[in-house]
Amino acid sequence: MGGGDHAETGAEDTWTVAGRTFRSRLIIGTGKYKDYATNARALEASGAEIVTVAVRRVNLSDPSQPMLADFIDPKKVTYLPNTAGCFTGEDAVRTLRLAREAGGWNLVKLEVLSDPKHLYPDMEETLRAAKLLLKEGFEVMVYCSDDPVYAKKLEDAGCCAIMPLGAPIGSGLGIQNKVNIRLIIEQAQVPVLVDAGVGTASDAAVAMELGCDAVLMNTAIAEAKDPIRMARAMKHAVIAGREAYLAGRMPKKRYADPSSPLAGLI
Repeated sequence: MGGGDHAETGAEDTWTVAGRTFRSRLIIGTGKYKDYATNARALEASGAEIVTVAVRRVNLSDPSQPMLADFIDPKKVTYLPNTAGCFTGEDAVRTLRLAREAGGWNLVKLEVLSDPKHLYPDMEETLRAAKLLLKEGFEVMVYCSDDPVYAKKLEDAGCCAIMPLGAPIGSGLGIQNKVNIRLIIEQAQVPVLVDAGVGTASDAAVAMELGCDAVLMNTAIAEAKDPIRMARAMKHAVIAGREAYLAGRMPKKRYADPSSPLAGLI
């Protein structure tokens, strides 16, 4: 199921990626929280079933230090290893090979960044790394720019989900290019998720109203004054945005259109 498919009336509104089906359309991260306990509480409040895990930054294997798995059970929640902090295809591939060895994870999130100032993806390197990972049997969800041309190339290469940015990572600016996001959704035959740039609940709702299958966020929750409450807000925003998309919004009009008919007024 991809490209914002409509759910049948009365049917459970789920989405599927790489053969895995989920009810929640919210994915949260595991970085920037003050501790793993807060992260776990935010996860519970969000209702998310997937968490992204920065393999190079999160402790997955050192029992002498606090471990993420002690707070978020990988048997109950889907871990999505990612390549945050990688600036070359080789680094990204090496990182995900380590993730597969450490936890047997095959479904992964690929990101290959360019300039540290804006953290936009290097799309040439991203496509090259995606092809390498796909040859090794990985199921690749891929972070990308909001470029419909490259998004299609990544899908054609075999990526199982396309994840265009809404705005630069950690910026909280919200979706800056609705037109391109909508174009990516319309052409996609795999799930499309807005990844990066969400700052508050209304941003998440906008992403879902555009027809995205899901939304991924980290900083918006982790750096909120009350991460638990923000996680709960994001849960409701994603549900509301999805419901609005499925309902089909009214057309925008240039002039007023009275709610009550004018004919027959006394």
